[in-house]
Formats: sequence, structure tokens, C-alpha cells
Amino acid sequence: MAVVILAILLIGLLLIATESSTHINKAAVAMFAGVTCWLIFIAGGSQLLGSTHAADYAAYLSTADPSSPRMALKEYISNHIFLTYVAKSANIVLFLLATTTIVEVLSQNGCFDFMAEWLRTRRPRKLMWLLALLTFVISANLDNLVTVVLLLSIIHPLLRSDKLRRIYGTVIILAANCGGAITVIGDLTSLELWTEGLVTPTPYFLSLVGPVVVALGVMLWLLQRNLPGRVEFATTVLPYRGDDTILNRWQRLLMLFVGIGGLWFIPTFHRLTALPPFVGALCVLALLWFVNELCNRQLLRSDKMVGKRLPMALQYANLQNLLYFIGLMLMFGALVETGLPARLYAWLVAQGVSIACPLGALTVLSALLGNVPVLLGGVSLFSQAELTTQLAHTGAGGIFWPMLSYVTALGGTMLSTGTIAGLLLMRMEGVGFGWYLKHVTPKVLAGFVAGLAVWAVIITCFSYMG
Repeated sequence: MAVVILAILLIGLLLIATESSTHINKAAVAMFAGVTCWLIFIAGGSQLLGSTHAADYAAYLSTADPSSPRMALKEYISNHIFLTYVAKSANIVLFLLATTTIVEVLSQNGCFDFMAEWLRTRRPRKLMWLLALLTFVISANLDNLVTVVLLLSIIHPLLRSDKLRRIYGTVIILAANCGGAITVIGDLTSLELWTEGLVTPTPYFLSLVGPVVVALGVMLWLLQRNLPGRVEFATTVLPYRGDDTILNRWQRLLMLFVGIGGLWFIPTFHRLTALPPFVGALCVLALLWFVNELCNRQLLRSDKMVGKRLPMALQYANLQNLLYFIGLMLMFGALVETGLPARLYAWLVAQGVSIACPLGALTVLSALLGNVPVLLGGVSLFSQAELTTQLAHTGAGGIFWPMLSYVTALGGTMLSTGTIAGLLLMRMEGVGFGWYLKHVTPKVLAGFVAGLAVWAVIITCFSYMG
């Protein structure tokens, strides 16, 4: 049964990776594969539980009804195993739902309109570095996918040339993926590491910021060679949000302070209360929503407020990404419960395989299959007690998980299909897979190698201190 679950997972990942060719929605594939894996797990439950939960299951059977052992098996799997993965998924999904809604509320009230003013420069290199810096900082504090949508919607109407839109859209993707990787709230992958208790916010940031900044700097330095001599702007019209009332600058600054400042406070909230991160995110959303209706109180009795009270973050495009993540969590959860990752890790240890080899393989797989499923697979494989002990002895325990995040984030950026943000760029700006492979992939590879050189210095320092 374990082999069947592994086969279904691999087929599902293949269909997800080839979504642009098969046109089968990755969220549908992930959800179907996740449910199917758990149905198979239930079918072979007694055999699979014997290798992972033998003692707990035996204790449960001693208190269950002996006349229906099959029903007891199903109830144990449902209540004691399956629901734990549902809880893990809900933790991240609720966090993302809250943060995307926060960004949408801010965007609808014009809190980001000042960025369009900052970006109006006809010097191509200045525009590129300014756009990259803005994207990097915002993505580190918000979800990187939301940041990409926000910045692409700003930069698209500003530029007249399709070529420039592709280049600057690529800059946004590179900066967003790098910025999202350096904080625990900036990307699905880093958020997963944080919620699993594998990293803590400050050490994670300090260990990643050097390699990631160097990698991004090299990529942008190489990319700027493709820029023209002058930027031609299109004639733009201010965005229409369903009403003619625009908040004044102080009101927008207040909402921006509540929204972004609240997101910065979430790690501290988690440390002070030990509550899951999504609780802090929901608290910030509630406060921002209150400020939103207070600032727009003159519209509360009119139908013009409808658009501002129902953020677009609750619509299909974002919900399918949340469902996609839930499906992936169920898929890898079923695989973990079979015991296959633990046995694979034990085999790697027995063969004396260096940690660098699996990390290199995960880098390649991130480009082919996507960074989110590959990082979840890496967590399933390496989150074993034996690994933690082994890394502690080498002095590298504090940097292994950030390094896993680095290789999956940069590995996924090597191809336009390796991240959700890259797929979004393909849809919004018409960036082809071949164009990205020819003009961007070599630069990402160069930046990745430069970041690895910084990692080598960090690892040497950790080994020396150990």
C-alpha cells in the first residue's frame, strides 16, 4: 500500500508540474491525489499503522469496541492521524487568507498608490533597482504571491513596451521570491518551516539575508544588460475602485501602519502567547477592517461600500491556491504516515550520503516540480529526530532548514513554472517558457552559485564555532 501511495503522489506531482501543458488545474490534481492517498491508507490501515503507530493503536484498541475492529481502525485514523494534518493545513491556510485579505483592503483604499509615483523614472537601471528593492522589502513582509500581483498591477499600465513589461515583470518575480524566502511570513515554504517549529524568525532571517541578497544582486546585475537606453511610459489613468471618494494621505498612512505594522508584530505575538500565527493574523485583519470602515464611514450606508467590504482576496484566484496547498499537505501527510520517508532517510544515513547531495537533488526538483511541493517533501524526509541529532553534532543544525528554504526558493526560480509567482507572470505578461529559459535561467543560476559561496562561508563559521 505504501508503494501505491508513493506512486499516486509522484503522478500527482507530475501532473502539477505539467499544468501549463495539460491544462489540468493543479489544485484539482492535488486535492484528488491527497484524498485518494488517504483512502488507500485507510484500506491498508492495519498494515501501515503497524510500522508507525503500533503502540498507540494497541492502546486505543484496548478501549474500543471489540465487536467492530474495522470501524475502530477507521476512527483511529480519522481522529488521531488525519485530523492532525487538517489542523496543520488550516493553520497556514487561515494565515494566508488573513494576510491576503489585509493586502487587498489596503490596495482597495489606495494605500499603495504612492509606489506608482516612486517608480516614474525614465532611467531604466534606476527603475529596475528601485522596483527590485521595493518588491524585495514588501515581499519580505507580505506573502510573495500577493506582492507579485500588487506590483504587476502597478507596473503593467505604466510601461508602453511589451518587452519592458516582460523584463520588469521578471525583476518583480526574482525580487519577490528572494524577499519572501528571508522571513517566516514571506512565503508558503518559510511559513511551513515556522509552523512546524523547525525555524525561529530572527535566526532564520539572519542566516538567509546574506546569501539571498548576494544572489539577487548578481541576478539583477546580469539582467540590467538587457535594458534599453530609455523607459517609455504609457498614458495612465488612476485606478477606479467603485467610488469617487479617495482617502486622504493621513488616512491611508494610518491603514498602512495598522496593516503592515500588524504583520510585523505577528512573530512577537506568537512568541508571547504561543498561539498559532494565524490567530495574530486574524487579529490584525479584524483591527484593520475596523479602521477601514471607520475611515470610510461616509460610505457605509451606500452601495459604494460593497466593493470595499468584500475584498477580492476571497475570490477564486486566491482560494484555489489555498486548496492547492491543502491537497499537497494531505498527499505528503499520507506518505509520511506510511513510514517511507523515515526508511529512506535511514538508508541515506547507512550509505553515508552527504546532506549536500539531497539538497542538490531538491534544487533540481524545485525547478521541475515547483518549490512548494519539493519543500514539503524535504520536510517529510528530513524532519526526523536522527537528523536533528546529527546536525547538532556537526554544528550546522541552525542553518540546515534555512538552507533547504534557499535551495527550493532559488531552484524554483530557475524556471518560470517552478513557482506560483512565475506561473502568474506567464499568465499576466505573456512570458513564454522558452524566453524565460534563455534570458533569465542562466542569470538565476549565476546568482544561486554566488549565494552558495556565501553559504560556504557561513557553514565554515558554524563548523569553526562548533
